[in-house]
Amino acid sequence: MASAFVINGKNSKSHVTDRGFIRPKVPRRYAANLKRELPRIPFAPDFAAFATAGRELARLHVEYESLPSWPLQEIEIKGVPYSQHVVKMKLSPDKLSLHMNDSLTLAGIPPEAFDYRLGSRSALEWVIDQYQVKGESDPNREDDPGYIVRLAGQVVRVSTETARIVKSLPAYR
Repeated sequence: MASAFVINGKNSKSHVTDRGFIRPKVPRRYAANLKRELPRIPFAPDFAAFATAGRELARLHVEYESLPSWPLQEIEIKGVPYSQHVVKMKLSPDKLSLHMNDSLTLAGIPPEAFDYRLGSRSALEWVIDQYQVKGESDPNREDDPGYIVRLAGQVVRVSTETARIVKSLPAYR
């Protein structure tokens, strides 16, 4: 029935399909099958909950640059001139803070920010790896010196909200 997929006058099929696969058990449970054949979409008795979650997740991931950053605490190192220029970021061993440079550390990273994963690492760990100076490549923007600091906060927000939404989804078979 096509009408089963229409909620509030919008086609919700793609949101449910895309977002159903970010649940932690789906890749593990169907790993062998996904290597051999096209994915099968699990039955969701509460389709509306999955459609709503999928729509919200799509909005979060598409509009991440316009979202407010997660309220991380900026810790300035005394005696070092303040800068938001990043050469190489590093997470603290407890993963609660992020060393941006010699003058700035961001603290207050919630543990849930590491629940949303891109393959084998979290989205924040991916940003830490990709947004560093490598040879001639410099990810810092001259027109927006705070871009990487703000991006770290936005990625923490998207990751934390994604984890919250996924955990709130009802069980399905």
